[in-house]
Amino acid sequence: ATAVAKNLQGAPEAERERARSDPVIAAMMDSGQPRQALSAGLHAMPVDSNGVPFSGNFVVASGNMAADMYANVMAESTGRLLATRLWEMTDDPGMQDMLSYLIARDTMHQNQWRVVLEEAFEEPMPIPGSFPQAEENQEFNYDFMSTFREEREDPEQPWTEGESPDGKGEFGYRPDQPGGGPPDLEEVIEEMHNAVN
Repeated sequence: ATAVAKNLQGAPEAERERARSDPVIAAMMDSGQPRQALSAGLHAMPVDSNGVPFSGNFVVASGNMAADMYANVMAESTGRLLATRLWEMTDDPGMQDMLSYLIARDTMHQNQWRVVLEEAFEEPMPIPGSFPQAEENQEFNYDFMSTFREEREDPEQPWTEGESPDGKGEFGYRPDQPGGGPPDLEEVIEEMHNAVN
């Protein structure tokens, strides 16, 4: 918040007008965030760019350390992606310096979680490893199902043929998707008023 505030304070009027020449940026500048003025006196607020308050909703804590490490790699990867996009959008040396630091830290964290995965777990896949694989449906556990409704030929990709990365199966390909057709469900009770008429 401090870095953003410092970059916005004292911006020359010529720079503001140059930014306004882009209609998308102009719309964002004109819309404002009145709540920031009313609720926080123009100070930083713990909200996202749409004014939605920060929460712990994106914190991943499944109780399975291997699953959480994969989630950490994903979080650091998307965080680094965002920071690199922001770096490309500015020519301010101070902002680029701060972003290059954040990009570097995300590099470290991605590698950190990968080391944990490699060192702490002999073979974490599939997760959870504690569930007996013999109990899962053996007909579908290593087959890639086409994502198209119409039948297509096997694309012959690494995920449709050959040994699986966990070494426990052979990949296969299914051109058809299971299921389809109207569901066989009981009518919802009348008190829910779901009927159109």
